[in-house]
This record gives sequence, C-alpha cells and structure tokens, in this order.
Amino acid sequence: MNKQEQFFQEIIERHKGILFKVARVYCPNENDRQDLIQEMMIQVWQSVHKYNDQFKISTWLYRISLNVAISFYRKNTTRANRFTVLNEQTTEILIEDKAETEQQLNLLEQFISELKELDKALILLYLEDKNHTEIAEILGLSVSNVGTKVGRIKEKLKTRFSQLTP
Repeated sequence: MNKQEQFFQEIIERHKGILFKVARVYCPNENDRQDLIQEMMIQVWQSVHKYNDQFKISTWLYRISLNVAISFYRKNTTRANRFTVLNEQTTEILIEDKAETEQQLNLLEQFISELKELDKALILLYLEDKNHTEIAEILGLSVSNVGTKVGRIKEKLKTRFSQLTP
C-alpha cells in the first residue's frame, strides 16, 4: 500500500462521521445517502494528493463533502420532488408515534432539509459546534457573514417551530 492509499484510509477511518452527517442532512433517502457517501469518498480519493497540511483534515473533508453533497442535491432535486408527498405523509405518521423530543428533532431535521444548500451546510457545521471562524474557513465565507447567516437561519427555524404551536 502506498502513502496516498494509506493516508486516504486513515482519513476515512478517523473522519467517516463527517461524511455520514453531511449525507444525512442532504439525503433523507437511505439509498441516495449511500450513493452520496460513495461520491464523497471518490472525491476525497481524487483530492487526497492535493491536501494542504496548513488546514485541518476535518476542515478539508467538510469542504469536499459539502461541495459534493450540494452538487449531488442539485442533480437529484427533480427525482426527490417526485417522492416529496409520500415522504411528508410517512413523516407525519412516524411523528405521531414518537415522543415529544423525538418529534421536535424530526421536525428540526425536516426544516433543515428545506433550507437552501448553503444554509444547510452552515447550520450543520453550527450544530457540530464549529465556531464561526472554522465555518468561514470551510465554506469560504467571511466570519461576519457566517454570524449573520447563522442568526437568520436560527430565526427562520424558530419561526417554523412557533407556527406549529397554538
């Protein structure tokens, strides 16, 4: 095994959680999620020789996986829209059978899935406890822009939740 193969395997083994989290946010369907993870891994493999050790591996990996997820999401939007009605009905049935906390988590996941691609990435990183500087570095935004956008996304999500309560 050469150095590149070994480095790739180390990255995937240590940081596979990043790929799974990003895929979960962008793909509600399990089969699509597996395809997306495979696409991410291919892109990581193709980019591993370009890794710059001035950046944290997790930052580099988030950047790749989010770019792949956004592209994948755009390609599959038409197909996903065909299943929206069924998914919404299924989600409603599942929510009725779960505890209040789990209901709220499901709703949050649904609301996040409805956000624009960049906003999904921002809130995912925010929920992963990344600070604004790290988020800015991963997404190529200014720190102040990250702060503004995160604030607006949080307000949008609060509004969505408040519309559900009588």
